[in-house]
Amino acid sequence: MSNPLRSLPSVHDLLETPALREVLLSHGQDRVAAAARAVIAESRRQLLAGNSAAGQAEIGVLAQRAAEQLATELQPRLREVINATGVILHTNLGRAPMAEEAANAAQSAARGYLNLELDLETGSRSNRQDAVRGWLRQLLGAESGTVVNNNAAATVLTLRALARDREVLVSRGELVEIGGSFRIPEIMAVSGARLREVGTTNITRISDFAAAITAEAAALLRVHTSNYRVIGHAETPTLAERVRLARQHGLLMIDDVGSGALLDFQTWGLSGEPQPRESLAAGADLVLFSGDKLLGGPQCGLIAGRAELISRIERDPLMRAFRVDKMTLAALEATLRIYAAGGPALSRLPLVQMVQTPLAVLQARAEWLADALRTYSHVVSAEAKQDVAFMGGGSLPSQSMPTWVVAVKVSGVSESELARRLRTRRPEVMPRVQEGQLLLDLRTVMESQLESLRQACYAAVAAG
Repeated sequence: MSNPLRSLPSVHDLLETPALREVLLSHGQDRVAAAARAVIAESRRQLLAGNSAAGQAEIGVLAQRAAEQLATELQPRLREVINATGVILHTNLGRAPMAEEAANAAQSAARGYLNLELDLETGSRSNRQDAVRGWLRQLLGAESGTVVNNNAAATVLTLRALARDREVLVSRGELVEIGGSFRIPEIMAVSGARLREVGTTNITRISDFAAAITAEAAALLRVHTSNYRVIGHAETPTLAERVRLARQHGLLMIDDVGSGALLDFQTWGLSGEPQPRESLAAGADLVLFSGDKLLGGPQCGLIAGRAELISRIERDPLMRAFRVDKMTLAALEATLRIYAAGGPALSRLPLVQMVQTPLAVLQARAEWLADALRTYSHVVSAEAKQDVAFMGGGSLPSQSMPTWVVAVKVSGVSESELARRLRTRRPEVMPRVQEGQLLLDLRTVMESQLESLRQACYAAVAAG
């Protein structure tokens, strides 16, 4: 009886096959050889276990397996996902998708040189913040502005530069956790400022702030409670009241507005989100906000307000640790230019596109997709129906907007298995599983992705 192991090819012979010779053109010798050894070792284990499936020792089959293994190992870990959850600012999916201009600006900055810290007119060194500072002045009516890598960094750096070793007064109702277990008291501790809690969870009056001011006080900090609401018997001072009190005692008024809405979202029935420009107009010395939420740009944190305070913040040694790279600056500048253009240009922001898409358009898209799925296979049940979508990302948490979804069922396949198939095949789709149903929400699917979504659904149905 012949030994089946003798039929296994050597690593050298496997590397000489057309399949792996082609792979060697784009991958290193060591990695391809490692893949060849791995598939040979697996076939050896199978043969020793008595599994003699066809092709177990066939050189062409093993070469193809090695090539496929390499392709799987080296595929990007971060891949484009079609968001069919109905959550516009989905934190797990990267929050706001950027405008095409912003994405192109980031790509252009990445692949070549640019005047990041160079004044082209004089040829001398400049400040990288100059790329966005002028736009922040124009859009917010601020004396100056600067950008760091996220809003938590903006808070830490501002408090460190302006209130280190001194007290900062914050209402107990605003001591929020901003996600990922990062809490305002912990952020303040890192900054070196001392937290002075004022009032209670549901009631804080301006008199509570006044009574808490001591010679150690440096600033009042208002933190927008973007990811929760206190309803019922609740009271908190207005920003204008806090500004007046801060002025009376020579203190700074810092306003952390969180999501950074440069537009009035009440236009689309969404209210309650503060705007940085309004904070500065009300007298805040500084306003802090995010770039990747309601602003619709790249992840970053923006600080705007009095020029002298911005200058002190930028001189802090920690500023270098928190500064943004050239791609982020390029994408942010492109986003701010869209806001500066205003009018029809704003519809180039995907965030705005999603919010303002008429319900009738979403209905038509949902009915088209449902009909396509029913036509594709008799095992598919697909129903277009109205539902609700959410902004998400810690913004406007209690407010919904109408949407249209497609509820999909496949005979013999659970909703969790169908969701897994959609997530793990290209193009990857993130659906919503709710009350035992798999839903595809068209509010967060861009028009350019509709055909890809249809094909992804076909692939998920066909997968056995």
